[in-house]
Amino acid sequence: MNANRAAEQVARESYGRVLALLASRTKDVAAAEDALSEALLAALTQWPREGVPANPVAWLMTASKRRLLDARRRHDVREAAAATIELELATLDQQAEVGVPDERLRLLFVCAHPAIDAEARTPLMLQTVLGLDAERIASAFCVAPKTMGQRLWRAKAKIRDAGIAFDVPEVSELAERVSFVHEAIYAAFGTSWDDAAEGADGAGDLAREAIWLAEVLSGLLPDEAESKGLLALMLLSEARRQARRSPTGAYVPLKEQDLARWDLAMLHEGERRLAEASRLQKLGPFQLEAAIQSLHVARRRDGRRDDALLVQLYDGLLQLAPSLGVQVARAAAIGASNPRAGLEALDGIDDARTQTHQPWWATRAGLLRGLGRLDEAGQAFERAAGLTSDDAVRRWLLAQR
Repeated sequence: MNANRAAEQVARESYGRVLALLASRTKDVAAAEDALSEALLAALTQWPREGVPANPVAWLMTASKRRLLDARRRHDVREAAAATIELELATLDQQAEVGVPDERLRLLFVCAHPAIDAEARTPLMLQTVLGLDAERIASAFCVAPKTMGQRLWRAKAKIRDAGIAFDVPEVSELAERVSFVHEAIYAAFGTSWDDAAEGADGAGDLAREAIWLAEVLSGLLPDEAESKGLLALMLLSEARRQARRSPTGAYVPLKEQDLARWDLAMLHEGERRLAEASRLQKLGPFQLEAAIQSLHVARRRDGRRDDALLVQLYDGLLQLAPSLGVQVARAAAIGASNPRAGLEALDGIDDARTQTHQPWWATRAGLLRGLGRLDEAGQAFERAAGLTSDDAVRRWLLAQR
């Protein structure tokens, strides 16, 4: 294998594992990152000249460890502290030779610690577990690179200075902490959809990274049903990304999408993950959302309609994770077979935000059209168009008007 390609591959496949192991020993994410980055640069220099080592990950681990120790000595770390660090790092060579233990779960929970600012949790996971640089993360979150860099630096300093433990939480804390991880991963996935709406290049990259993170989490917590539900939800959504826009960039609603542009392999994997989650019999919001996506896919692909089941799923979601969006979607599900009942459910939502909530107006427009109230429907379509930031969706709504 080409030496540069080998270095890139080991960085891609092992970055998070190596960094997590180094950071768990030093309790200093930033120092571990610096050491690993220097080791990767050394690999790009030495491997083309000396050949790719038999165990690239072990080589990377050893090189990182040496740089960590050198950095500690340069900074005049107290002798006792240096001895402790050396003792912790001494085990790394042997561990690397037999296979790097997967410490990414610990690192994910460190990034999701309540002491870390909520706005920094997702970027921190993307950088430490996946190795994305601050500039790329900043672009994904529409933040200046300098601002994102400072945000990440403060988070790492908090981990070091507060002595946050690199441990999987106790059972009593696990549910809350893992929910932070879920939220961070799903936020990254949602950001990719915002990028797509704005026509950003590589909008799907962040979605793929989020899915990869969810796969890591699901593998590390095999009995955690919601991790599998989250993964299923993202796979079922991502599989239809290409079909949501025509070749000219026009918005295409689900009922008009070209099924040939769906990723069938990804859909099947999403269904498989949802079935795995179901067998664990620990129902949660992400599983219900995935089941809703699955039902929409089946309806479009096979023509099967089960409006009552769709409403039941939204009823369950409303109990577990109530939100304005869920209430609006439930009203749309009711209105699929009974526009009058759907409109009553929509108008019955007691939330002042409905007047500026684009999906509320779009749903209302469709239900009014179903009732033949075309003038009111046209006004609602226009209102919905004025509330969206997606030009393609705006054009579609105005065309419906």
